[in-house]
Amino acid sequence: MKIAILDDYHDVARRYADWTSLGGDAEVQIFNNFIPDEQVEATLEPFDVIVAMRERTPFPAERIRALPKLRLLITTGMRNNAIDMPACTAQGIVVCGAPGSADANTATAELAWAHILGLFKHLPAEDAAMRRGMWQTAMPEPLAGKRLGVLGLGKLGAAVAKVGQAFGMDVVAWSPNLTDERAEAAGVKRVDKHELFATSDVVSLHLILSDRSRHVVDAAALAAMKPTAYLVNTSRAGLVDNEALMDALVKFRIAGAGLDVYPEEPLSPTDSVRDLDNVILTPHLGYVSRENFEAFYQNSLEAVKAFQAGKPIRVLNA
Repeated sequence: MKIAILDDYHDVARRYADWTSLGGDAEVQIFNNFIPDEQVEATLEPFDVIVAMRERTPFPAERIRALPKLRLLITTGMRNNAIDMPACTAQGIVVCGAPGSADANTATAELAWAHILGLFKHLPAEDAAMRRGMWQTAMPEPLAGKRLGVLGLGKLGAAVAKVGQAFGMDVVAWSPNLTDERAEAAGVKRVDKHELFATSDVVSLHLILSDRSRHVVDAAALAAMKPTAYLVNTSRAGLVDNEALMDALVKFRIAGAGLDVYPEEPLSPTDSVRDLDNVILTPHLGYVSRENFEAFYQNSLEAVKAFQAGKPIRVLNA
């Protein structure tokens, strides 16, 4: 059995799970670097099992059909919109989930707040200035009394809102299905979409990407924002009209942004967003933690063993 473990950028798959326990019949190959899109099919064609790291490498129908030997596709996490489930079923491929740690959402909420604090306190600019021998070049902004707009009040959004309340912020929320009762239970006020964007000092995105939510942050939403406001996206790049966002940032129609997700990942070394001084960039770290990755790889190994035994577990395309 040939097993491919994809996109192990941190080189931790062997450290966090004992793949040798599969026995001598299992040949495990770990890919530490991103496989270019045009090379994926040829590279993965020999493998019987693929372990995919979240949505880093997509598996649309045409790619599935180009992998005739594939019998088991494991995704870290229990949902992966980048895998065409019906195509896998049609090819006789079993798709299994490998859940992360119970507190995985905490890492994303923490990162969102790292971005918010970095933007309000101008930490990247001050750090860079200090390294150039300078002193106090930017004016930090207080959080207390400012308005935090949370787009999506699920577990992540509610966690972000709770921290905002602790900082003394006025927290409002909106999502297509949010009710006054749910907002009140989280201690926040429900407002409509336009009011959220027009009145918030920082907007943090926590919606699931779907056809309905794609580009929910469009040119009109960005135009409604105050010129002193920030946008933070640790969720999915597709929630935002990237062209409209870049235009707003380049022309300083909003004060800045904190971005952890991008239309194409890994982000190109020459992408123009890297040149913007009013943006904090992180390389999709929202779900990255030692505890989460240990659970990912150990649960992936468990799924391979269950498949070997003829009893697949956590099947997502049953």
